[in-house]
Amino acid sequence: MQMNTPSRSTIRLTRRGRALLIATGAVVAATAVAVPLLSVDSEGDPRPTSLLIPEGWRSMQVYEAVDKALALPAGSAKKSLGKARLKLPTDAEGNPEGYLFPATYPLKEKATPESLLSAMVDTANQRFGGPPVTAGAQRNAMNVYQAVTIASIVQAEAATKQDMGKVARVVFNRLERGMPLQMDSTINYALNRSTLRTTVNDTRLNSPYNSYQRMGLPPTPIANPGEEAMRAAINPAPGDWLYFVTVKPGDTRFTADYTEHQRNVAEFNQNQKNQKNQNGQKDQQSPAQGQQSGQPAK
Repeated sequence: MQMNTPSRSTIRLTRRGRALLIATGAVVAATAVAVPLLSVDSEGDPRPTSLLIPEGWRSMQVYEAVDKALALPAGSAKKSLGKARLKLPTDAEGNPEGYLFPATYPLKEKATPESLLSAMVDTANQRFGGPPVTAGAQRNAMNVYQAVTIASIVQAEAATKQDMGKVARVVFNRLERGMPLQMDSTINYALNRSTLRTTVNDTRLNSPYNSYQRMGLPPTPIANPGEEAMRAAINPAPGDWLYFVTVKPGDTRFTADYTEHQRNVAEFNQNQKNQKNQNGQKDQQSPAQGQQSGQPAK
């Protein structure tokens, strides 16, 4: 159903602004650096024994982590894709984004980029290829690859695991109403960045991942989601929400009313301004944040 909404220059969906810290203290999701879990051998020399891939990492972050874990030159894992023979769905067209499943993988003595990437894809196929996910995708009139794509957006946008079902519902509500998704996470993916601010110029980016300009889902997943994000993608929470903004940590507000959303956005922007002033920094609020939603990016 087509729905009359404010113009694209005045609507903006929003996202989380938190870095994911893994309990080991070794991995930060906002960066492309991974430190494998370490053990100590009998002679006291630390050797990496496993590689931890956090939920929400992009493929480039995974490649860099694999290179570091195996002490290989930068770019080795990505170059290995041509000979890895990954068991990807046809829709992926050889791109493993979304199927490098986040988990801890053992680093065997003869581990290679091909073996690690294959293990990640095989794990994704096991977790995403079963009857529950297949049936859930069909119930929502999509295939599994599209469900993984939605799960990747949910993973990038939800401030908490409890919000994932609501974020998924916003995605479905917008798709069903013929509205652009307008997710900043897709623009960040196109620009290979993680930022708290998306400008009006950013929303004019000529890219198939620009969900302000392009209708429907992006052509591929934008990250590698975990099982909870997938569950949200195939079982979205019931609701009529079209907008959301994390006003402050722990306070994400969902609404179907644009005027209410703008009030929430104004509160978010004021909180950001107050925080900058407290830190002694000059406020440099972007036009997009002032005019649209302004929720921080992941």
